Amino acid sequence: MDLRKLKTLIDLVAESDIAELEVTEGEGKVRIVKSSALQQNMMMMQPQYMQHAMPPGAVAAAVAPAAPAAPAVPDGHVVTSPMVGTFYRSASPGSAPFAEIGKSVSQGDTLCIIEAMKLLNEIESDFAGSIKQILVENGQPVEYGQPLFIIG
Repeated sequence: MDLRKLKTLIDLVAESDIAELEVTEGEGKVRIVKSSALQQNMMMMQPQYMQHAMPPGAVAAAVAPAAPAAPAVPDGHVVTSPMVGTFYRSASPGSAPFAEIGKSVSQGDTLCIIEAMKLLNEIESDFAGSIKQILVENGQPVEYGQPLFIIG
C-alpha cells in the first residue's frame, strides 16, 4: 500500500468517530485502531468498588500501611536456575536424588536436572560445601534465576 494512502487513512480515522479501520488491498492488510477509543473502553471496563462506612477508629488502622516483612537472607551460597523448565532431583523416578540436605558437594557435582523442551540439563554446583536447603519440590516448574539450593 502506498504511504500517501496510509497517511490519508490515518487522518480519516483520527478525524472521525471510527474507533477501528481495517483495509485489505491485494495481499496487503492494514488495521488502524484509534488509541483514545481503546483508553475509553479500558476505563469503562474497570470495576467500580463501593466504599463502606467504617467507624473512626478503624480508618486509622486501614490507612496505616503494614510494615513489609524483611525477606529472609539465606546463610550460604544460592544456586539459581540457569533456565526455565521442570526441576527433577534425580535422573529417573526410582533412582536416588543427586543432592540431599546435609550432603557435601564439590564444585562441578550434579545437583539436579532441569528439563527444558524435552532436553534434560544437568545443573552442576558452582560452589563447594554442604547442602543446607533445597528450595524447590521435585517436578515443580522453575523460572530463570529462581533459587534452587543453598550451599553452606
